[in-house]
Amino acid sequence: MAEITAAAVGKLREMTNAGLMDCKKALTEAAGNLDAAVDILRKKGAASAAKKASREANEGLIVQSIQPGARAGILVEINCETDFVARNEGFRAFGDEVARTLLTDPKTDLEPLRTAQVAKIGENIQIPRFHRMEVSGNGLVAAYIHTGAKVGVLVEVGAGKEATVANEEFKQLVRDITLQIAAGHPFVVSREQIDPALISKEKEIAADQVKNKPPQAIAKIVEGKLEKFYQGYCLVDQGFVKRSSEVTVKEHVASVSKQLGDEITIRSFVRFQVGEAPAA
Repeated sequence: MAEITAAAVGKLREMTNAGLMDCKKALTEAAGNLDAAVDILRKKGAASAAKKASREANEGLIVQSIQPGARAGILVEINCETDFVARNEGFRAFGDEVARTLLTDPKTDLEPLRTAQVAKIGENIQIPRFHRMEVSGNGLVAAYIHTGAKVGVLVEVGAGKEATVANEEFKQLVRDITLQIAAGHPFVVSREQIDPALISKEKEIAADQVKNKPPQAIAKIVEGKLEKFYQGYCLVDQGFVKRSSEVTVKEHVASVSKQLGDEITIRSFVRFQVGEAPAA
């Protein structure tokens, strides 16, 4: 029987973050072979992950990764069971690793990485969703993670000229848009992207609320209520938060566009909030 030294146990623990006794048992079972012992511990970790998979993972964090040059980026939600773990530096480092991995290759099998983390922290971990975004033509992809990492934003903003992308005014605008999305919680960029069925439903609700009014008054009230709906639902119709909502996002973007002599367009965005993804 191979001698199991304290140094070997320590090395295995460093490699796997497993407990001392688990490392010693794995080394004994593997006859002192470190690689085989790692496999044994990973298998045990996978069994542990399977047992924990039925437990709810409603806490967690939103993580992001942006490629150098800001031509591509990704937003990922990673769930765990407790806020204590979500605030753990090791768990956050795991989240960053997942984001970088998926940004490079969205088809990567994350199961080995996930089950190893489950074995390490002893909680159910799920990766329910991610969204990868890549620039088409001239523009930037930017991300913003709100304090506490419970809300994250990813946005693509386009420009007509290549030179605009390097301009600090343009970069600041993109940053401001990510903050706007985090705070304002819009659902689409503009009203043209809204499902017509949703607009019809809003009109019906608004009309029903004032059904005892004269027909002409109803039409005017419904129009006003629909405009109010757009101002909350559509990003470009929202009041720009950094200007005390005195101007809309659309007006602010137009102002910066004029200043830079270019056409700037908010092309797409996603906003993730921990716990809102459908259960797997």
